[in-house]
Amino acid sequence: MNFYNVKFETSFGLASQLPPSNRMEIAFSGRSNVGKSSLINKIFNRKALARVSATPGKTATINFFSLENLYFADLPGYGYAKVARNETRRWADLVETYFNSGRDIALVMQLVDMRHAPSKDDLMMIDFLIENEFPFIIVLTKSDKLNKTERQKRLEGFLQEIPYAQQITMIPFSAQTGEGVEEIRAIIEQIANSDNQEKGD
Repeated sequence: MNFYNVKFETSFGLASQLPPSNRMEIAFSGRSNVGKSSLINKIFNRKALARVSATPGKTATINFFSLENLYFADLPGYGYAKVARNETRRWADLVETYFNSGRDIALVMQLVDMRHAPSKDDLMMIDFLIENEFPFIIVLTKSDKLNKTERQKRLEGFLQEIPYAQQITMIPFSAQTGEGVEEIRAIIEQIANSDNQEKGD
């Protein structure tokens, strides 16, 4: 799979605009400023595929990208306090519709800042994914910001802070060093190949 061949498809800001799903999708979820755009750009080896913003809460749409037989959905970041209440409602409606409209969601990459304990919104999102049985992994962003001791402490902390943590794949990731990129790409390729095998059967 040539990750560089990914293409931006379209973006939607309202739940009513979401088209039906016609292929497997991998979604990226996380709070504002957790590093979603940096992760997406690193996976696909593109500098500006996803716009990296200095302003939290800037991505207010679901952005769709395509590569071979997969769609990738970049969900708007949650938990930014300065977003107006009607914007928060629109975000909730958009994301809930995305998850509840029978789409073929093969995986959710739930991003959590490795430097801190998961926020209340992070835990709500993780609970939602568990309760609704969506397959997901946790990508621990900004791993390069921690030294060895801090990193070990946070990894131990996550085991206590995240429900069913022992059963969840957690991948430390850094956009700076590239840590975790190959592991994430391998998971994406596995999903793409499993879809091809099903169609071949």
